Amino acid sequence: MRRQRNVKIVATLGPASSDKKMIRALFDAGADVFRLNMSHGEHSEIGERHRIIREIEAETGRPIGILADLQGPKLRVGVFANEDGEDLVVGQAFRLDLDAAPGSNTRVQLPHKEIFEALEPGSSLLVNDGKIRLKVEKCGKDFADCVVAVGGTISNRKGVNVPDVVLPLAALSAKDRKDLEFVCRLGVDWLALSFVQRPADVAEARELAQGRAAVLSKIEKPAAVLAFDDILAVSDGIMVARGDLGVELPVQNVPPIQKRLIRKCRAAAKPVIVATQMLESMIESPIPTRAEVSDVAAAIYEGADAVMLSAESAAGDFPVEAVQTMNAVALEVESDPTYREVIEASRGGVKQSVADGIVSAAREIAETADIKVICCFSQSGKTASLVARERPAVPIIAMTSLMGTARRMALTWGLHCVKTNEVSRFKEAVLNAARAARTEGFAEPTDHLVVTAGVPFGQSGTTNILRVAPCDERLILPADPD
Repeated sequence: MRRQRNVKIVATLGPASSDKKMIRALFDAGADVFRLNMSHGEHSEIGERHRIIREIEAETGRPIGILADLQGPKLRVGVFANEDGEDLVVGQAFRLDLDAAPGSNTRVQLPHKEIFEALEPGSSLLVNDGKIRLKVEKCGKDFADCVVAVGGTISNRKGVNVPDVVLPLAALSAKDRKDLEFVCRLGVDWLALSFVQRPADVAEARELAQGRAAVLSKIEKPAAVLAFDDILAVSDGIMVARGDLGVELPVQNVPPIQKRLIRKCRAAAKPVIVATQMLESMIESPIPTRAEVSDVAAAIYEGADAVMLSAESAAGDFPVEAVQTMNAVALEVESDPTYREVIEASRGGVKQSVADGIVSAAREIAETADIKVICCFSQSGKTASLVARERPAVPIIAMTSLMGTARRMALTWGLHCVKTNEVSRFKEAVLNAARAARTEGFAEPTDHLVVTAGVPFGQSGTTNILRVAPCDERLILPADPD
C-alpha cells in the first residue's frame, strides 16, 4: 500500500480507537505509526493494541511503526479540604509544602522535595497548565512561600510546571521503568521519553532499552531547548511537544523554536515529530478550524518528518476523520510548487563523508534524469535517513532484511519501507530493487531507478556505491559486475 505523500502521520490509540476495526480504519485513512500512551491504560490493554497492530501489519504487508510514549515524572499538588478547590487572587500569599494535610486557601501540599531543593527566590511555579502563576518569595528544603501573580481556581492534584530551573529529577520514574521493560519485551519500535532536561536522561533510557527500541526525546522543557544540540546527539529522534513547551515558555516563542528544532533534526538526519493540539477541535467536531489546518501545513512546509494526533484519534468523536484531514492537508501542501521551493532552500548541513556524497549524488541524478525512484539498502536505517534528509523530488524505497529497521523507518519522511531477503552481492540488490519498484507501484519495466548501498553488505555505515539501473530485470545482464 503506497502513500501518496512524504510526511508521516502518527495516530495515538485510546478508548476511541482500541478495537481492530477502528485501528484498521485509521491505518487505511493514512496512519503510518501508532502511538501507545503509557499515561493511560493497563498493560493488558496496551498489549492488546500492540497485537492488533501487528495483525494488521501482517494482513497489509506494510511495516507499521509503534511508538510507546512514557509518562515521565508527573508533578502535582495534593488535595484540598474543599473538593471544589480554592480561588486564588492576584497578590495573595500562598504556601506550598510537604505537609500531607488537606489544603486551604493559604496552602497545599507539593509532595516533591526535589522541587524545593531546586527553587530560588524569584522562581516561577505554574499550576493547571499555566492558568495559575505563583512567584516564589522565600523557600527552604520543605516549603515555598509564594505570591499569586496570576490567579484562578486551584483544585485537587493539578499539575505543576517549574519553567526556570533544572529539576534534580530523573526523566524516568519507577512507573516508567516498569513500562519501558514491558513495551520493550512487547516489541515496540520507538520509546518516547517525556520531560527530558539533559542528555543524561536519554542515556539512562538507552541503557535500559539495550537496543530493543529507538529512543525519541520529547522537547517540552526550556532546559531541553537550551541543551538541544547535546540531547539531539544522543537521541534517535525528536518530538516537539508543544503542549508543556507552550506552558513553560511564552507562547510566541514556540513557533520559532519549532522551526529551529526541525532544521537541526533534518541536518542530523534524525526524524522529528511535531505534536500537540494539531487538530484539537476535531475531538468534538468533524471539521477542523482554519488555524489548525494552517498549523499542520506549517509543520509540513518546515520539513517535519511526521505530524501527530493525540486526543483527536485516542478519545475524540471523529478519529478517522482527523487522520483523513491530516492526510488531505499533506497531499495539498506537497503538491504546492512553493513546498518544493521551501524544502530545497532549506537543504543544507555539513557533508563530510562518502555516504553524504553518495546520497547527494543520488538525489541530483534522480532529479536531473528521468528517474522514477531512489532505492536504498539499509540495515541500520542510516543510509535511508541520509537519503530522506536530501528531501528528493522522487519517491524513496527503503529496503532492509530486518523487520525492526523497516518498522522504525516508517517514521521517517518519504521512506516507503520494504522488507527484503538478505543480499550478499550488489547485483542481487539491484535485481531486488528493480522488482520492488515495479511491484510496489513506483515504476514500469521501461523506467530507470537509482540504487544506493554499502558494500560489503551487513556492515552499518558503509554506504559507498550508487548505480542507475533499468527496472526491467532482463536488462540487468548476468555479466554485469557485482
